[in-house]
Amino acid sequence: MQSSDFIVARDDLPQCKTIVTELPDAGGLPAEALLVKVDRFGFSANNITYALLGEQLKYWQLFPAPDGFGIIPVWGFGDVIASRHPAVAEGERLFGYFPMATHLVIEAADVGKRGLRDAAAHRQGVAPVYNAYARVSDDPAFAGRQGDQQALLRPLFMLSFLVDDFLAEQAHFGATAVVLSSASSKTAFGLAHLLHTRRKDIRVIGLTSPSNAAFVRSLGCYDQVVTYDAVGTLDARSRTAFVDMAGNAALRAALHRHYGDNLVYSGRVGLTHQDGINDKEALPGARPAWFFAPDHIRTRAKEWGPGGIEKRLGAAWQDFAPRLDGWLTITDARGPDAVRRIYLDTLQGRIPPDQAHMLTMAA
Repeated sequence: MQSSDFIVARDDLPQCKTIVTELPDAGGLPAEALLVKVDRFGFSANNITYALLGEQLKYWQLFPAPDGFGIIPVWGFGDVIASRHPAVAEGERLFGYFPMATHLVIEAADVGKRGLRDAAAHRQGVAPVYNAYARVSDDPAFAGRQGDQQALLRPLFMLSFLVDDFLAEQAHFGATAVVLSSASSKTAFGLAHLLHTRRKDIRVIGLTSPSNAAFVRSLGCYDQVVTYDAVGTLDARSRTAFVDMAGNAALRAALHRHYGDNLVYSGRVGLTHQDGINDKEALPGARPAWFFAPDHIRTRAKEWGPGGIEKRLGAAWQDFAPRLDGWLTITDARGPDAVRRIYLDTLQGRIPPDQAHMLTMAA
């Protein structure tokens, strides 16, 4: 059997192509392994972040590719078409981290009623969430457009949820306002929604481009929307926390200089610009620091116990998800050519903020 894999050059992301790789047939699978057909997956600027941080955060090692190339991980759905595990039947539907490909072999381990783990050697050493697959065959929350919303936004909303929880745990570092860059991004407006609905004493400010300003204002979860060229109009007297979803070094420096010591937190969460990864410039205010979600997950898992994170995240998602139909239009596309086009449009920032894509590699 063969798989069609979409690969990108690790040091030149616009260079991309589809290749064919050989897969074992059902009889040739390792013991307790599954052969999964990747059905559909969400793709957004968040996946570009995975590519930009592929080396640093080990995303490239999850799905091996030829030297110099990588396969970008995506959240989506797959169907088991062959199984050598006695507790997993053919036809089961899984939700989790997949390659941009038509097929994946999963070495199933820790199989339980609700999920399983890929124990392949090359996938170890990353955060456990990236190797976990939910068994969702009979779960209506993962069917239809609800399922698409899960693939496109649930992992991003989990990041929003974790950042909100982290900031609240730190009493927002004494800030009375939180500024979010890339305010039109899904992770940013998820966080803005949480701050707006749960932290009534915090003013939520969104930074965005002029072309996205109307969309950001329409969301209703930002108290103020400011374009990037107008950051100098922000009230520099208020103690402010900055959550950087863009990774734009020039913007970060401008905000630090504008607020000075009143910038009490500067956290880097996403990276949609391709600069500033190794920015070492000394800036006034709080020192920029990465927020790495798996570290916070480990902390909360110990404190909240089994199921604690999922219970709290689920409650937050139930409040957030009904709003998505009015915020996003989800488009389906299939085939390598469509995947390549949408990948390049996303890489170059050509996707409008009110559009989202569910993709299938198979033609």
